[in-house]
Amino acid sequence: MAPRYAPSLRSRMPPLAIVLQVSFIVLFAFFVETGDPEEGDEKFINSYANFQDVHVMVFLGFGFLASFLVRYGFSSVGFSMLVAAMAIQWATLLNGFLMTSSPSWKIRIKMKSLVDAEICASSALLAMGAVHGKTNPVQLLLMSLMEVTGFVINQWLIHSLFKTMSSIMSLHVFGTLFGVMTSWVLYRTENMPKHEKEKFDSKSGLFAMFGTLFLWMFWPSFNSALVKYKIIAYGTYLSLAVSTVTAMAVSALSSPTGKMNLVHIQGSILAGGVATGTAVTAVPWMDMTIGFCAALLATLGFRYLKVAYIQAP
Repeated sequence: MAPRYAPSLRSRMPPLAIVLQVSFIVLFAFFVETGDPEEGDEKFINSYANFQDVHVMVFLGFGFLASFLVRYGFSSVGFSMLVAAMAIQWATLLNGFLMTSSPSWKIRIKMKSLVDAEICASSALLAMGAVHGKTNPVQLLLMSLMEVTGFVINQWLIHSLFKTMSSIMSLHVFGTLFGVMTSWVLYRTENMPKHEKEKFDSKSGLFAMFGTLFLWMFWPSFNSALVKYKIIAYGTYLSLAVSTVTAMAVSALSSPTGKMNLVHIQGSILAGGVATGTAVTAVPWMDMTIGFCAALLATLGFRYLKVAYIQAP
């Protein structure tokens, strides 16, 4: 089958991106100012270290994670960077408007506000994973703006109405559901046959594993970004270690040839970090148990449930 190339976006994507960017610059000019310059050096260093970790996850981890498709590697990294850069600016404004108590509606930029904005961008990238290869940059930009808007409002409602403790759980739940709903809205029956671009090989899988390793290394900082007590980073690290060992063992055990499957490993070694961020425990053996169970379920799900879905009529 001859390759099907996407139509040119010259008349749509550049005008949309420029209009959005100019609008954000104008809003920042009127409503945003630098935070307290007297913040202590030690506090700034600690906050900046957390910001750096989340920053690497957003732009390197999530970008390379979806590069497993042979002819979508460059698009994955490029589109992820475009979406994240736009989502961070929009999230900074929304978080500032909803969370500010200043009568002048001035938003003060601090390290915490930047970390919160990148967390919002992460939720948009998570939702983007459900429509990889099915959308163009224009659709992704609009989707990210809607997703970030919904996520910020959802966070505001949780804090203001339910008075619950902040958790990374809301990011995974909201981002996943938004991505699934977007995929359902964009679903077309003619897209069902396997497209020539929906393939992966060892080279593209290696780049995707590269992104997974970045996420694995910095996930403890990611889980502790929204919580008050940073000791959750300890349990997250232990949970990730256990989930890695479990995923590799179960992958080899469930394989007829006794070999480890890179797809299983890539999708399962992070399960412990996700589950621990949802549970928010501070007991080492409980975190390790959570990592074991999460990796076990994730690997078996990749091995059997996905095969059952593909074989279903």
